[in-house]
Amino acid sequence: MKIFSHYKYVFQMQFLRNAGFLIFMILIQILISIGIVIGFTYLIPTPDTNTILFLATGAPTIILIFTGLVILPQQVGTAKSDGYMEFLRTWPVNRAVILGADTTIWLIITVPGIVISSLVAHLLFSPGYDISWTVVPALLMIALTSIGVGYGFSYLLSPTTSLALSQVIVFGALMFSPVNFPMDRLPEWLQTLHEILPIYSMAEIMRASLAASTFEATLANYINLLVWCVLGFGGAIFILNKK
Repeated sequence: MKIFSHYKYVFQMQFLRNAGFLIFMILIQILISIGIVIGFTYLIPTPDTNTILFLATGAPTIILIFTGLVILPQQVGTAKSDGYMEFLRTWPVNRAVILGADTTIWLIITVPGIVISSLVAHLLFSPGYDISWTVVPALLMIALTSIGVGYGFSYLLSPTTSLALSQVIVFGALMFSPVNFPMDRLPEWLQTLHEILPIYSMAEIMRASLAASTFEATLANYINLLVWCVLGFGGAIFILNKK
């Protein structure tokens, strides 16, 4: 009961502190997700159903990557620079509660973009969604991994370094990660790298959940995300507890 009251208090504090920014981010995510589904089709003269399906199932993954690996580290970097991180360490609550409350907020702001982009893709292109019962667990797992990794490197690195890394990640996710296109289009060395990094596994699990009759995720994809999620949150809690 004590943990719940601490969680509620931290959630309220963090939400009120960032309310205006969070509303702005929801709108940005909606625009980005719709832009991926619609805008990327302009790059392809005659996109087939498979291409549209990759874009439609890739947009939610990009939203979660953008939230956890780009925007969140920038917010943590700002909190470090403003001294807010040191203020957090003075709170008489478990450090995991702080991360849990923040994670809940970040999960909430991803929902509108994912829902709206999926509806727009369905209404405009009818890409062939075949939604599996795993869609909610998959979304949670991808979101938690993205947020966990974002926390991990943003707490570990300096604000400037984490900002630079987040920019590299968003560029790499859009252009050089098999989120909106098949893995076999990449060179072999990059395919090998993506087998280790979490972004490819995020995309595979998302595709398998939204289009179960077309795509399939492997056990290795789930294990990959679990490992990265534990490393991210574990590292962040360790650094928060560090004197």
